[in-house]
Amino acid sequence: MRQGRRGHIILSFFGLGAWLLLYPLAADPAWAQLREVGEAGWSDGFAHPFSGIDHVLCMTAVGVWAVQIGRRGLFLLPLSFTLLMAGGGWLAGVGLALPGAADGVALSVAVLGVVLAVAARPPLPVAIAVVAGFGLAHGYVDGVEMPATARPSLYAAGLLLATVMLEVAGMAFGLAAQSPLGQRLLPIGAAAVAGLGVTLMLAL
Repeated sequence: MRQGRRGHIILSFFGLGAWLLLYPLAADPAWAQLREVGEAGWSDGFAHPFSGIDHVLCMTAVGVWAVQIGRRGLFLLPLSFTLLMAGGGWLAGVGLALPGAADGVALSVAVLGVVLAVAARPPLPVAIAVVAGFGLAHGYVDGVEMPATARPSLYAAGLLLATVMLEVAGMAFGLAAQSPLGQRLLPIGAAAVAGLGVTLMLAL
């Protein structure tokens, strides 16, 4: 059990390091070879989640919650969010409507802040359904916001990679929060996230 936890820590911090490395590279001019002039490509999709605090907080919170739930949830929650996010982007791409998606994005920040603050551990199918629904909303909004000049496959690849990186960063934070100090600080930070989510909802 101790070796398994050590492996999770190593994996999470490896992912966090990869995220820290890839983010500045995504804006490097070298990536221009992946797109034509005036066309939004991989780096634009990768940078998109970082353009809004709601995206960053939600995706990171999914990773933290996955650690709190543990076991299969450690992988199934991020996976469910990412897959349904891709599905939401597809819905937007084919022109199907998803009413309330923007509300769902703001709601995701508030709800995930609350569940982290109280360390909620519902049955795994319930947790998966919650993050999957939020992933669908985020993906749809991201799809609607995709530049008209974007190459969808490259843009989506960058977007999904950034999503996974933020989730892995959240897993690293969640593991760090298992320390005595982290257990005291996490509820405070999560409550602040929930408050921001409510503010975003009221601003809609």
